[in-house]
Amino acid sequence: MAFTRTDMLAAVERTPAAFAVHDRVAWVDAFTPGGRVEDPVGTLPHRGRAAITRFYDTFIGPRDIKFHHDVDIVAGSTVIRDLDLEVKMASGLTMRVPAYLYYDVLEDDGQLKIAELYAFWELPTMVGQFLRSGVRSVPAGLKLSKAMLLNQGFGGTLGFLNGFRGVGREGKLRFGEFLADAQAGNEVAVRRWLTRKATITTGDGRSLTATELLTRLRGTRSHKVIGAGKHLVVGIDRGDTRDVLIADVSVKPFAINRIRYFSDRD
Repeated sequence: MAFTRTDMLAAVERTPAAFAVHDRVAWVDAFTPGGRVEDPVGTLPHRGRAAITRFYDTFIGPRDIKFHHDVDIVAGSTVIRDLDLEVKMASGLTMRVPAYLYYDVLEDDGQLKIAELYAFWELPTMVGQFLRSGVRSVPAGLKLSKAMLLNQGFGGTLGFLNGFRGVGREGKLRFGEFLADAQAGNEVAVRRWLTRKATITTGDGRSLTATELLTRLRGTRSHKVIGAGKHLVVGIDRGDTRDVLIADVSVKPFAINRIRYFSDRD
């Protein structure tokens, strides 16, 4: 069965629609039975209906969350959403979280559902914003900690804390230098940022050469760089359209192992 762009977007829209009305069953049902949620990327993944339900009970159900959309990209079976999350932790304590959401959408019994959700946002940045709220953050922090231990257990709580590990400020700076080289059309410099076995693809599919990638990046502008786990994500403004690039990287020394380039035009 062929599915349209509208069908794909409707499938991923089921999750924000469900948590807007705190419909736990509808939110969980938006995923395939073996679905996976990694939110934020770098933390311990949640696999299967039971784990996804516990994830909802810990992080989604107790708070009010709104999506502020910027751009949606549909490429093959993938939907990328460039947006800000508005998260109300408690009365008088609301945070704005820049993010990219990656959905892998598959057919399940004739219906499109989410097989994988990867939420790229920066846990250290969000926690810093949270702590700057001062005493207002204390009750909300204690409530979240209790829910994590109750629903995720000690191991799951430690797995969430893995989200503090990542590329760090230095990694983002080096990535910015790579983007500057690419946008200036400096192919020699760009190749130096790539490991010998680095792979470059459009979405998760067709291979690109470094030269072809450079053709896409030359003269563009970067929009909102997010570091999560060992990944860096950036919006690429090409005239009046926006694409998204996801780089998998190593640190110390910084190098790029994989690049996926998502565009509605592929």
